[in-house]
Amino acid sequence: MTRNAIPSKAAAAALVLGLLSGTVTSAQAADVSNATVAFLMPDIGSTRYEEHDHPGFVAAMKALCASCKVLYLNANNDASKQQQQFNSVISQGAKAIVIDPVDSSAAASLVKIAQSQGVKVIAYDRPIPSAKADFYVSYNNEAIGKAIADSLVQHLKSMNVAAGDGGVLEINGSPTDAAAGLIKKGIHEGLDSSGYPILAEFDTPSWAPPKAQEWAAGQVTRFGKKILGVVAANDGTGGGAIAAFKAAGFDPVPPVTGNDATTSALQLIISGDQYNTISKPSEIVAGAAAKVAFQLLSGESPKVDMSLFDTPSQLFIPAVVTAGNLKAEIIDKKIATAAAICTGSYVEGCKKLGIMP
Repeated sequence: MTRNAIPSKAAAAALVLGLLSGTVTSAQAADVSNATVAFLMPDIGSTRYEEHDHPGFVAAMKALCASCKVLYLNANNDASKQQQQFNSVISQGAKAIVIDPVDSSAAASLVKIAQSQGVKVIAYDRPIPSAKADFYVSYNNEAIGKAIADSLVQHLKSMNVAAGDGGVLEINGSPTDAAAGLIKKGIHEGLDSSGYPILAEFDTPSWAPPKAQEWAAGQVTRFGKKILGVVAANDGTGGGAIAAFKAAGFDPVPPVTGNDATTSALQLIISGDQYNTISKPSEIVAGAAAKVAFQLLSGESPKVDMSLFDTPSQLFIPAVVTAGNLKAEIIDKKIATAAAICTGSYVEGCKKLGIMP
């Protein structure tokens, strides 16, 4: 899944340190001194991994254990490459591996290999349903799906858009991503009893925006003005849908959802082309994953919110962002700055929303 607008370094550090505050003692740190921990991310198409997750994880591990070593690798959306990276970090002595799997099903064998060698595995962002990892850390993906769908439904009703006038499109994430499956489940929870029928839905291979755009373009031709809105599982697929509507001459574009609070999505919300997104600072889950890895290596039991796929889990609750609360949720909380978002043609929109004078 693709992702967050860039917070300031100070804000990112505050997120990590706030999460870890009061959790570590020097005696604990000595127990795992010089341990090697691996952080394996799924793709480089999502800017979040390089800009947020990786530096957030490294900062958290440094705060927990200054002498620990972090191995970072990105699979560039290649499940076979991720398997090679997984085997590589084990051969380099990693005792805990945090993995955001390219393919959630294929990752099950990796969990079993690691655990047979005494290596702890923390599933990150995307769960691994077919194998019991030692822990799972993420935002609540099912809640994300329901939240964006509920938000769209409430908006349509507030605008007195009658369900009999048409229906909505649903653009889901990758079929190989178990987190996408949870988001999809949440979307259906929000839509199935809403009164607005789902005209058509699509599972987007690899979360690729061009594939989402191509599919949406076909639905625009098929349904035209009967499309009352689009529930898209992330900002990339939502952006693809918006591009399809614009190419077809729609003005305005029907309300489109998103997820990840990317800079481009926030700008689309400011311009009125996207209705909502989800703010979920990656540094929060990165810091939590570092803490869990440290605790497992120290022989401690991490805090458990619930069990998901028979795996002890810690799930964070995200915030829905629309034009009405963008300033409060993004600017005031220092997730991103007005200077980064309010550029070029978006300046006037920022002024209207009170983001800048």
